[in-house]
Amino acid sequence: MKEGRTIYDKFSLSGRIAVITGASGQLGGEYTKTLLAAGASVAAFDINPANPKSTIRDIQSDRLITVIVDITRKDSIQKGLREVIDRFGDPSILINNAAIDTPPDATEQDTGPFEGYSEYAWDSMMDVNLKGTFLCCQVIGGHFAGHGGGTIINISSVYGILSPDQRIYEYRQRPFIKPVAYSVSKSGILNLTRYLATYWASRNVRVNTLTLAGVFNNQDDTFVNNYTSKVPLGRMANPDEYNSAILFLSSDASSYMTGSNLIIDGGFSSW
Repeated sequence: MKEGRTIYDKFSLSGRIAVITGASGQLGGEYTKTLLAAGASVAAFDINPANPKSTIRDIQSDRLITVIVDITRKDSIQKGLREVIDRFGDPSILINNAAIDTPPDATEQDTGPFEGYSEYAWDSMMDVNLKGTFLCCQVIGGHFAGHGGGTIINISSVYGILSPDQRIYEYRQRPFIKPVAYSVSKSGILNLTRYLATYWASRNVRVNTLTLAGVFNNQDDTFVNNYTSKVPLGRMANPDEYNSAILFLSSDASSYMTGSNLIIDGGFSSW
């Protein structure tokens, strides 16, 4: 540790510039508030920041901008990056948080048995969850590599390291199968992280994965009971319980960490 710096100083993001995708969602809003509180300037990338359910609409800060970006399009990400640079300067933190579980217009077929799962549903989810993460890493991470370095946090799921237990979803009135594309996309993120961690190590770009478990959001009581029966801590995560990990991975506190997968799941993957 440098002389005069305390352990708390290593968690400071003062003067840093961050890009967060899917920033107006439940967890994206938590991450945005966390990085702002730590002193960073934040560019909130979202395809629909005006959504009335946005979790960051009421934040008043001259260190926050919202940028309309479609992460499935490279040109949209490039345009968003230029807006960030014009407003704040060169970013050095990227949180690839944007993801979908099922397409908004999914049919019963797309949430039913694997044998009938459609190419459209597969492509839609892979485009956002995996291709979108790849493109953001390519554009923004590539900028880091050419401008002194940075840190990338890719968000995965316990369903990227484990197969979903479909019995959790048997409470529904109609058959529901956790989609295969969700698991495959979240698993792909793990090796994208490892690939980039080694590829960019010499350019001072660190790349890590944060793997999450279920977050409570007023779900059906039966689902919550089914899910928590598989969690040693006996409950789902609260939305703010990943914030400390995000701060750790974004800051100098994790300066010797790259290519790793930090799993925070209440013990879900231990059983």
